[in-house]
Amino acid sequence: MQTSDNVGENRCDAAKADAATTPVGPVWEGGVGDNVDFEALRQRAVHSLSEHLESMCVGAVTVDHNARIAWMDDKYKALVGFKGDPRGKPVEDVLPKSLLRHVIETGQPMPLDIMEFGDRSFVVTRLPLCGPDGAVIGAIGFVLFDRAEYLRPLVKKYEQLQEELVRAQQELAHERRAKHSFSQFLGASESVREIKRLGRRAAQMDSTVLLLGETGTGKELLAQAIHNAGPRANRPFVGVNVAAIPETLLEAEFFGVAPGAFTGADRRHREGKFQLANGGTLFLDEIGDMSLPLQAKLLRVLQEREIEPLGSNKVTRVDVRIIAATSRDLLGLVKDKQFRADLYYRLNVIPITLPPLRDRPEDVESIADRILEQLAIQQGTPPRELLESAVQVLREYEWPGNVRELYNTLERVVALTDAPILTAPRIRSVLPGVHHHPAGASALAAHPGTRPLQEVLSAAERMAIAAALEEAGGVKARAAKLLGISRASLYERMMSLGLGASPQ
Repeated sequence: MQTSDNVGENRCDAAKADAATTPVGPVWEGGVGDNVDFEALRQRAVHSLSEHLESMCVGAVTVDHNARIAWMDDKYKALVGFKGDPRGKPVEDVLPKSLLRHVIETGQPMPLDIMEFGDRSFVVTRLPLCGPDGAVIGAIGFVLFDRAEYLRPLVKKYEQLQEELVRAQQELAHERRAKHSFSQFLGASESVREIKRLGRRAAQMDSTVLLLGETGTGKELLAQAIHNAGPRANRPFVGVNVAAIPETLLEAEFFGVAPGAFTGADRRHREGKFQLANGGTLFLDEIGDMSLPLQAKLLRVLQEREIEPLGSNKVTRVDVRIIAATSRDLLGLVKDKQFRADLYYRLNVIPITLPPLRDRPEDVESIADRILEQLAIQQGTPPRELLESAVQVLREYEWPGNVRELYNTLERVVALTDAPILTAPRIRSVLPGVHHHPAGASALAAHPGTRPLQEVLSAAERMAIAAALEEAGGVKARAAKLLGISRASLYERMMSLGLGASPQ
């Protein structure tokens, strides 16, 4: 058994002894390709490293395999105020908070740590010492700084990086959060009320929802509303447009890619949409455009709730609520063998059909008003108003692009005129296939049949004022001059007709 006396050899002293037996001449001679004594070079490196550490640090201590102090330099003894010879003592007797025993037991280094000593803090490094057979025979500790304040710039930079990472994660989570609710699905028609009823009912369940309807009917808005009204509202909402992603990339987009899965692949793991949506909702838009091979893989994920990233043999469980949408006739695709019947039945648990805008003309005015409000906010201008005749033109149009086309139409009108009131001729001028009619003819066409004279006169007066305002660029004094009346009379007529006059 070793005694404390014969254990007292310093690791640095041992390195010096090794160096003493090493030839003092150069470890190589000549140029590249000549013989090199690699072992001599390694021993010199070890010796040099030990000397540099000892000179740089403010204290060093070595312990044997039982964590008894074998050597402690004078700087360390002065640092901790120890008098006498510490050799043979358990390291905790001299340094109560030392973890050198833990380094011996685990064989793992602790490159950077803070050790408390009384009311002081030391920045330390702990390394295991190994014998020729690789077994741990002791450990060595260095005090790099005698005050933790020296690490403050490093710690501050680390904390700053952590704060930036947390902020980026929060921003990303916010971007992945659904933004719409049922209140934003506008309309008071019976069909809209039924859609909201089914949507709220689906939100309280965790079953798959299938949204059917033409493009532009608001399927993604409804999907976000269902997510926001359910128990997963605080979890991610991730949308994927199947038709917008090349088929060759869609599998990687869904399931992710393992590091180095193929030539040119990222060396880091890339998460797929299923993993990003884990715990929340995955919205699969235009699901009818998915290829048959990928349909089979999607079906397995929906059944097993497991995914396997490309290039990986590891199976990962996911908890995702699926909301799918399509503008195509899925049942017809099933009959034509272009869509898997088993996947169709897996998706078609809670089907909700969104009617086209032409089938609910009574909702056009409220949707148009909201669009004009949004455009006014975006452009920082007062919201435009629609004359009843202009609303009638909007109601009579077929809207093949539905709400998306309505938004595009109103945005175009707002961009082309400064008039605060939008007239029927102005709306007709931007609608494809709709002919421009004179104001009087438009009013008569909008309200066919015999009507009271006062109603006809009010409609004509309203149209004349709107046309004058449009021609005058919204300047009421100029519009009054065009109409041949005073500005006060114009204000009075606009108030009586409900046109919202305000002095300008």
